[in-house]
Amino acid sequence: MKRKKILGLALSAVLALGTLAGCSSNKEESKSSGGGSAEKITFWAPFSGADGPRMKNIVQSYNKSQAKYQVDLQIVPQTDYYKTVDLAFSGQKNGPDVMIMHNDQITNYVDKNLLKDLSDTISKTGMKAEDYSQTAWEAGTIEGKQYSIPLDIHPLVLYYNKDMFKAAGLDPEKPPTNREEFVKAAKAMTDDSKDQYGYVVPTLWPNQFIYPTVFFQNGGELLKDGKPNYNSPEGVEALTFLSDLVAKEKVSPANVQQDGEVTLFLQGKNGMQLNGPWMMEQWDKAGINYGVAEVPMLGTKTKAVYANGHNFVLPATVKDSKKLEGVSDFLKYVAENTMEWAKSGQAPASKAIYEKNEDFKKMNQQPKVAAEFEYAKFAPRIANWGQVSEPLWSEVNLALLGKKDPQKALDDATKKAEQILNK
Repeated sequence: MKRKKILGLALSAVLALGTLAGCSSNKEESKSSGGGSAEKITFWAPFSGADGPRMKNIVQSYNKSQAKYQVDLQIVPQTDYYKTVDLAFSGQKNGPDVMIMHNDQITNYVDKNLLKDLSDTISKTGMKAEDYSQTAWEAGTIEGKQYSIPLDIHPLVLYYNKDMFKAAGLDPEKPPTNREEFVKAAKAMTDDSKDQYGYVVPTLWPNQFIYPTVFFQNGGELLKDGKPNYNSPEGVEALTFLSDLVAKEKVSPANVQQDGEVTLFLQGKNGMQLNGPWMMEQWDKAGINYGVAEVPMLGTKTKAVYANGHNFVLPATVKDSKKLEGVSDFLKYVAENTMEWAKSGQAPASKAIYEKNEDFKKMNQQPKVAAEFEYAKFAPRIANWGQVSEPLWSEVNLALLGKKDPQKALDDATKKAEQILNK
């Protein structure tokens, strides 16, 4: 998966829906045993990175497995994805029958009555909540109705350079598990004379995952009683800890630009990095001798890790019984056949894979990702989280650049978010 995809933020120009039909490379309709054309199921996904070929393989395997339905995968670049989805919901005729949606986007569309309640569809297929991670399943449960079928959860994980660990006298098979061990390891690997650092603090992305992780580990809530709670003691402590890694502990360079921590990790000059499981294939291609572990307990109170997830959802306008049967059949197949998805570094939310598949259990990274499912935390369930959280990321950036005191930055973020909510 490409970086920044996780937040599900639509950023650039809209991809014209009229050209969307040309995005798919898998459009041939197979023939059913009865001789007629297979029922075509249009499937939209934002997998324009390394994960795209993985999903394409899953779809192709499904299409070959039977002749009744033909899934047409259409990949829309992440930067255009939600704007394209919005255009479809506004009345365009060539919308999807099923699509991928991130956890932090589901409420946006449920509140506008644009997503289908899948409760009846699920009951007819034999799919059950018990077949999936409870955390992943409940992300799509709103007021007793089920609006999504989970594909995965992608939480923050710890990557570390084993060669740097060895050189610093650290055990490369024992990554840090708490704040004290983390800081100690970071200091051991830091050598200013070589421009080498133990943990390079990013000032932009992926702080949308890192900062909330420490916040949640402190026992904090981003929203409390429906109001922004960024400047709570838990929030200030989290931001102070991250800022101090630069200013006081000096295990990181200052003013790190976007992706600077990735560049240094690739160069063997960044000992540890907090990032998402989508980074695995990049590390593998670079030939880095790296380890991966669950995120250490960097907070002060409870085990937690911030995450997002990919889910299958249906537009509320999809009512054709044949379409619904086809989508259901496809999703049942996916639940049993997502080892291909796991190869990208992700951990599928289906228990048939992460709990029962022996090949999955033998993987290096993916079982560690799945181990975080139980305590993963998602964005607050409000329709406009993207807008409400934007002041938080801007102010966190200023604090990590040393331009604002953490308390002042979070006070300002809270005020700005309150203004957005009160509009």
